[in-house]
Order: sequence, then structure tokens, then C-alpha cells
Amino acid sequence: MELLSYMRLFVEVARTRSFRRAAEALDMPNSTLSRHIAELEKTIGLRLLHRSTRKVELTEAGDVYFKRCQSIVEEARIAHESLLDVVERPSGTLRVSMPADLATGYLAPILADFATTYPLIAFEFDLTPRRIDLQADPFDLALRIGPPPTAPSMLVARQIALLPRYLYAAPGYLKKAPPLTVPDDLRHHVMCIAQGTLRQGDVVRTLYRGDESVEVTTPTRFAMNSVGLTRSLAAHGVGIAAMDTELARDDVDLGRLVRVLPEWSLSPVQVHAITETRLLPARTRLFIEFLKARLGNA
Repeated sequence: MELLSYMRLFVEVARTRSFRRAAEALDMPNSTLSRHIAELEKTIGLRLLHRSTRKVELTEAGDVYFKRCQSIVEEARIAHESLLDVVERPSGTLRVSMPADLATGYLAPILADFATTYPLIAFEFDLTPRRIDLQADPFDLALRIGPPPTAPSMLVARQIALLPRYLYAAPGYLKKAPPLTVPDDLRHHVMCIAQGTLRQGDVVRTLYRGDESVEVTTPTRFAMNSVGLTRSLAAHGVGIAAMDTELARDDVDLGRLVRVLPEWSLSPVQVHAITETRLLPARTRLFIEFLKARLGNA
């Protein structure tokens, strides 16, 4: 049992490449962690880590050991936590990175329901669109809007939702702007677009109506990585924004926004849950399944 415990400590140090970050994640003193790793190396008879004041690197033997230990430790953790599934009382802290727009626009009521269903789970939410390193940062999963990541290759992306997008504008903007009755009219309007690649200028967009599709070249004066900001700008009469009905609902109810070209929509946006491994503890797996069930009906 002691060897497995030492292996778990070594995996955390090797994963983060830092005794300090590993000690924080393990909630133990740095000196204690360093002593246990030294005892593990003494037991094995090989040096596993190159230590310096600036960084920690794996030795050749350490790299081989890390690859074997990682799966062993993960399997042991899953075996232990699977017992919680039997009594349906998963616990521990769930650490999730997700964009603020997704969290506040969609997930708040879902998170509340999940917390009520599983009262022994604690939560740490990091609301950011930045690309975190799931191997080095202490997160169980990241929720991301858009296509799944292509690198690093070991990441596992599960699609949990497709969010439809429609066009909205303020009544005041529409009174002053050129007529807007068919998709091609968008060429004469200002677009506020939230997208992964921030760029202004003309962009070809595809609109859909049932089985029919049409491509339109639209000017984009405002490009940003926040759907919430596009909604606010559109409500202030700056231009036309693309968003889901859920995000636009309050402004539509208050008369600040109206849906334009109501028979047409843009391609839906993918939402993915991204993890470092397919071997997930109960709380993470249940959370992903809960989101997929609820967002799938959004």
C-alpha cells in the first residue's frame, strides 16, 4: 500500500514537473513530498528525477516508470471511487475550466441542480476561455465552445451539445439600417461576431433554412471572443449579433432585441467536455453525463 501511495506522489510530480505545484495539488508540505520521492528512489535503486532550482525533469528511468505508474495509479483511483457509485454518493472536489458566457448563459441552473443531486461534491470553477494544460493544471475537465482540440493527441473530447445560432438586432438599429428581408441583405449590415479567431473584414457565412443553404459575404466590424459582449453591443444598436435563443431571451422579452431573418439560422456551435483520460472518477463522469442530458435538450 505504501508503494502505491509513493507512486501516486511521483505521478503528480512527474505530471506537473514541479514539487511545489504537486505539493499544492496533494495538499502536503513540499519537504514531505520531496522526502517520500527520495524514499521511493531509494527503494527502487534508481534516480527518477533530475532536480534543479528552476525545474524538475524525468530521467530515462523516470520516464519509463511514469508511463507505467500513471495507468496503475489511475486504475487504483477509479477502482476506489467506483465504490461510491454503488451507494450513489460520489464526493470530492470537481475542478472545471469553462468560458464565462457558457457558465452564466446556460449552466448556472444546471450546476445548481447537479449540486443538489450530489451534495457531497465540492466545486472549483475557473471561468476562462484560455487554453489550459490538463496535464499540468489541476483541472478534472475543460468545457469548450467550438471544434474539439487537435493537440495534444492524448486529450479526450466528448461532444455534449450543439447550440443553435440565430440573428438578432435592436429595433432602433433596424429602423436606421438598410432593409433586411433576405440573407443577401446582410452584405449591407454591421455584424458583431464572437469567434475563436479574432478578425475583422469580410467573412463568408452560411445560413440554413431546412435543407436549403446560402452563402453570404458579410462585413464584420466587431470581432470578439465573448457572446455576452456581442449581445450587449447588439442591444445598444451597434449591429447584428448571432446567438442562441436562450442567451437572447431576456433582451427579447424586454424589447431590446428582435430576431431577424427568423426562418434562417447559422450553423450550430459545438460544446465539448475535454479530459486528459478516458478513465474518469465518478464525479467527473456523472457531471459530463448530467450536462449532456440537460444541454442536449437546450
